[in-house]
Amino acid sequence: DNVDPEEAYVAAVSSCHMLTFLYLAGKEGFQVDSYEDEAIGAMTKNERGTPWVSSVTLQPKIQYSGSKQPNPVEEARLHHEAHEQCFIAQSIKTEVTVRAG
Repeated sequence: DNVDPEEAYVAAVSSCHMLTFLYLAGKEGFQVDSYEDEAIGAMTKNERGTPWVSSVTLQPKIQYSGSKQPNPVEEARLHHEAHEQCFIAQSIKTEVTVRAG
């Protein structure tokens, strides 16, 4: 199977965010039942005309269970902290946006 490098890159950004988010949510006592993300990468050309992935949009859909559920503000904070703590996101120039839904 051939793996598209752009898809692999976007998947790596998405996976790192997800794993960091799950860790942080669990630490705060939130039970995540499912986490699905249909991440999208945008290829553009840089100032030298070289193609690169200039942006990645994460679109996580998360299901929780249990008595403790995050409100929208808490969930947004968890996504922000996950981005800040994800080593891949901190290692790249690509703009990463989270559109939680």
